[in-house]
Formats: sequence, C-alpha cells, structure tokens
Amino acid sequence: MIRTLYMAPPSNYSTALVSEFFLICFPNYQSWQHWLSLPLSLLFLLAMGANATLLITIRLEASLHEPMYYLLGLLSLLDIVLSLTVIPKVLAIFWFDLSFLPMESCTFMIMAYDRYVAICHPLRYSSIITDQFVVRAAIFVVARNGLLTMPIPILSSRLRYCAENIIKNCICTNLSVSKLSCDDITFNQLYQFVAGWTLLGSDLILIILSYSFILKAVLRIKAEGAMAKALGTCGSHFILILFFSTVLLVLVITNLARKRIPPDVPILLNILHHLIPPALNPIVYGVRTKDIKQGIQKLLRRLL
Repeated sequence: MIRTLYMAPPSNYSTALVSEFFLICFPNYQSWQHWLSLPLSLLFLLAMGANATLLITIRLEASLHEPMYYLLGLLSLLDIVLSLTVIPKVLAIFWFDLSFLPMESCTFMIMAYDRYVAICHPLRYSSIITDQFVVRAAIFVVARNGLLTMPIPILSSRLRYCAENIIKNCICTNLSVSKLSCDDITFNQLYQFVAGWTLLGSDLILIILSYSFILKAVLRIKAEGAMAKALGTCGSHFILILFFSTVLLVLVITNLARKRIPPDVPILLNILHHLIPPALNPIVYGVRTKDIKQGIQKLLRRLL
C-alpha cells in the first residue's frame, strides 16, 4: 500500500473530520506492484536521463542556442518535473502534478506557433521568434496555468472530509480527494472540468489552426524537395503531439468507461501518461533533429 497524508482541520467524525488519506495503488492487484515497479522505474530513469541529456546538450552546444531549441528545453524541463511529481512519492507534492499537464499542452501550442512562423513567414522568423519571445512564452505558460488551477486546491481545502479516507489511485489528484468529501462537490467538479477543457481545448484548437496554415503554405511550394523539407521540420513536433494526445485520449476514454473495465486499468494508464511522453520526447527529437543528434554525440565524446 502506498500512503500519503493530507492534514485537514481537526474535528470529530460526525463530530471528527478525516485527518489522513491513504493511497492504495492497484487495489485489486496489489501483489503485482513489485513486478510493475521494475518497468516503471526503467521508464522513469529513461525519462530523467534522456531529458537531462537533452537539456545539457542544449546548454553546452552553441549551435543549439536558438529559440526553437530553448522551447524544446522548456518542454524537457516540464517533462522532468511532471515525472518527479508522480513516480517518486517522497517528492510528490499534493495536487502539484495537476498544473504540469496543461503546461506541457501549452508548450506544444507555442512550439506549433514556432513552426508556423518558420514555414509561413520565414523572412520574419528571426525577428518574431527571439530569446525574449521564449522568456515571455515561458512566463505565459506558468502564469496562465497557475492562475486557472490555483482555485482548485483552495476549493477542495474548504470541503469537509468525514467519511472514507482511502484513495484507490497511485496519484493523489485533487479530484480523487474531493470525491471523498461529505459536502456537495458539484461546483468543484464543474470548475475543474471547465478549467481543464479551457486549457487543453484552447491549446488543441490553436495547434490545429497552426498546422492548417502550415499545410496550406506547404501545398503552395513548387520547388522540388522543398515540400518534404518543410514538412520534415514539423515531423518531430507532430509525433510528440501524437504521443501526448493519444495517451491522454485513451486515459479519458477509459475513465468514461470506468464501469466496464477493471478499475486498475485507468490507474495504470494515468501513470504511463506521466512517463511515456517524457521518455519519448527527447528521443524523438534526438533521432530526427540533426543538430541535436550531433550535439549529443559531442557530449558523449566529452564524457567518454
């Protein structure tokens, strides 16, 4: 049994409020936890190692000191923090993982805008996508998601918890906790739903618009090989969005069909969603981007 504590204001059961919440990971298959820990640990180490390597490469390789790679570094940093808030429970902070998922989505949206400017307005790219742009984008990512998600734990802290204190999940999410409240949580659920779809939905719409304009511009290119080259610059980003969206979509569908599938399946998918994209993001860029591949090779030669 995996355990975390949430301190609530003291009182009594009908007179006393719950003072602790207990996480039970995979409630129906707890005997599997030791076996599952090995592949999950390997995925976690892969995600940490690959993203750390990419960040160090971007830091040390002068040819990668460009806004496009700074945005990729921001994505890698968010991947590291996202994984750290979920896998090592001693480092997990209550409700903290909630804000990093939409932050990644927002970063993908900004990277889509970067590709849009690079292909649709190449002559203006260097004047639009600057170091200052990356700094402002990072501030926007943090501020937007912070402001919209900040009320969620505040609303939950105002609830009374006086019944069950067992959370059947590996991750202490806000919604899992608030469902145990003996108060009406309709407003909490509504706010989380609206905030989540406002963040993720708006990002998805802007990503689709960016790639629509990109596709329209690419189809106008007549020079031989230019179309393939233009699409190649978007390939890595598109693959990452596909990873992110597919795992998220599967997670949403399984949660909607929770009554028809074993309860441990959404729990496992939730964990994998925090591990698979962070592990694959730097690998995809490392394999498909020539400058990053060369930078990593130089780094490895220095170490060896």
